[in-house]
Amino acid sequence: MEEKKSLKASLGLMDATMVVSGSMIGSGIFIVAADMLRNVGSSGWLILTWVITGFMTIAAAVSYGELSAMFPKAGGQYVYLKEAYNPLVGFLYGWSFFAVIQTGTIAAVGVAFSKFSAYIFPQVSEDITLLSFGNFHVSPAQILSIILIVLLTLFNTKGIKNGKILQTFFTIIKLLSLFGLILFGIFAFKADVWHANWQNAWHIQQYNEDGSFSQYLSLAACGAVAAAMVGSVFSSVAWENVTFIAGEIKNPKRNVGLSLLFRLWWVPSSTMRP
Repeated sequence: MEEKKSLKASLGLMDATMVVSGSMIGSGIFIVAADMLRNVGSSGWLILTWVITGFMTIAAAVSYGELSAMFPKAGGQYVYLKEAYNPLVGFLYGWSFFAVIQTGTIAAVGVAFSKFSAYIFPQVSEDITLLSFGNFHVSPAQILSIILIVLLTLFNTKGIKNGKILQTFFTIIKLLSLFGLILFGIFAFKADVWHANWQNAWHIQQYNEDGSFSQYLSLAACGAVAAAMVGSVFSSVAWENVTFIAGEIKNPKRNVGLSLLFRLWWVPSSTMRP
């Protein structure tokens, strides 16, 4: 009863789908591919790592779709952990999410925005030092990241309607950009580059900083794939964000699960774009 009084269901299926897509499609896939390739050292194993992550994401999304139908409340994992275990577990997760998990993700997105912005505007490069306090240095990239986070936070505090308009706008821009990137790759296709990338596609090895390669033992190869999946899993999460606002979605038992389902077709395609 308290949730019904405090939260107004004003988000439809389209809005929920945009939340899932907009949260999951981000800068992560562009900043983790290089580190993943350093661990596995070949294009085939890189793609396989993304495929494994895609199947993991599908399984998790299906599970969350079922949980959202069972507990159509705002709170996401907090609600599920509280119901599955006890309120203490949910409480600990909630504070961990607030203090470390979500804040770290927001900071990473802000840093990525500033880093790529520096290619267009060198004045905001992280190599420039504005202030220095001993070993602590402040760069224009850090200032830009902070300003971006503050502005987006202020905009979202104005209400759910403004938030969903901004979310939908940026999600459409990202989708169009990704489709444009795919089309550009098709038109810029070069057979010799393709063959070079797939020449030793299934030879797993470590790429060193000096440009050399190190061979793995059989068990170490499994660890290399696991280490590479840190990046792919990081860039594939956030689809569960829609469960946090289940109390503000119309007919959450139906629309939360459908929004996750509609996002599943993006998983295999988006995880194979590095």
